[in-house]
Amino acid sequence: MEVVGELKTAREMGLVGCTRCSRVSPVGTQYCPRCGSALQSRDGLSLQKVWAWWLVGLMCYIPANLYPMLETRTLVSTQSNTIVGGAVELAQHGSWGVALIILAASVLIPVTKFILIAGLAIGVWRGPQVSGQRRHFLYEVVEYIGRWSMIDVFVVAILSALVQLQALASITPGRASLFFALSVIFTMLSAQSFDSRLIWDTQRRSDAPDHGLASGDVRKESSA
Repeated sequence: MEVVGELKTAREMGLVGCTRCSRVSPVGTQYCPRCGSALQSRDGLSLQKVWAWWLVGLMCYIPANLYPMLETRTLVSTQSNTIVGGAVELAQHGSWGVALIILAASVLIPVTKFILIAGLAIGVWRGPQVSGQRRHFLYEVVEYIGRWSMIDVFVVAILSALVQLQALASITPGRASLFFALSVIFTMLSAQSFDSRLIWDTQRRSDAPDHGLASGDVRKESSA
């Protein structure tokens, strides 16, 4: 289906969309009549929130990889394993599938989320380097993979609940489990704080005839 004429955003037509249920209302409406959420044409503090949660999440992710995730105690020994160390040990015992799942959930997914969130925020701040459609797709990817980041914490919780053989053997969560859970929570808050509508604002400005507009003017208009 071919669209004739220039496309207009809801903002240009005097409308504001609800970020929760997607219903549009006239500009000036304070609360969504469908779900009751507060309505904002744009979140002027979106990038500040994104970077704040992102930095806190990164600070928690570093000790999550340095401290032990699991502490195993038996009659004769006590063993502690970090995330990567535990995956390597599983691989050495032939459990390649479990080791790959743990590495993907504990290393690949979190690092990918950090990179994608930072890339989206920088794209809004400095101007887009890729199309708005692709950036919005990356934002959807960040939202989707966030739910899989807790797999390692769930494994630790299940093992701790099942392997409790009194004085014979026991498995307890290490300090890394707390830092890892906090890192996942903070990165999820960082992704949720990102106002995806800013993607299309910067895209429209980059498509405008005046390409000499300073990035500061783009940020000013986005936060208006």
